[in-house]
Amino acid sequence: MPITARRSTVSPNSMKNFDTRNTLKKHLHDNRSEFYVKAREIRYMHFGVNIGFEEDGKGEDFKRPALVLKKIGNVFAVLPMTTKGKDTIFYHTLPDTYFDKPSRIILSQFRVVDKSRFIEKLGTVSVPDFLEIKEKLKALML
Repeated sequence: MPITARRSTVSPNSMKNFDTRNTLKKHLHDNRSEFYVKAREIRYMHFGVNIGFEEDGKGEDFKRPALVLKKIGNVFAVLPMTTKGKDTIFYHTLPDTYFDKPSRIILSQFRVVDKSRFIEKLGTVSVPDFLEIKEKLKALML
């Protein structure tokens, strides 16, 4: 069966700015600093401009908070966060004690990132909340 190109439904005015992100990515790659990152931390990260339904960062530096799940060699497993979302198996809603507004962890957006994407630490999730998040992630992924 021949492969046919799909017609784009994106208007030119809503195109993502991938070139701006590439400039920041080059800067992040060249400027590494030393700091420690631990599991359970919530950190701002440079998420960038992504494709399709992948979660984008916001603002000039394309940042978004994320929960650090685990260090894996020289990279980290993380889950991006949002203030939007629904009460489905794809999200875990954090208690209001962490932030001023309701925040959700996007379980379906699990990804592995380099340490150079981290910006600043925002807080740490409690052990019971972290264990609950990990159980939900396991149930979703396996």
